Amino acid sequence: LRNNFPAFCGCEYCRDDIFVFALNRVPPRYVASLEGQVVTEVNLEKQQNRAEIDVVVMEAFRKVSMAPRCPKSRQAAKG
Repeated sequence: LRNNFPAFCGCEYCRDDIFVFALNRVPPRYVASLEGQVVTEVNLEKQQNRAEIDVVVMEAFRKVSMAPRCPKSRQAAKG
């Protein structure tokens, strides 16, 4: 998905912001057993579930690209 967002800086700060944004917006999938792990993996293989996650991650890329908080972008803004 990253290739669709050329403005994305890709530094550690921006990558972490992508993870935080996305993980705060997808439902948790806690697993405490092998059976639960298998069921979760099967559910994540369904196109609809993957599409929902992809949409959230793309929104994270868009938001972070528009307003990065990393030191590199702050220096570029100062000129």
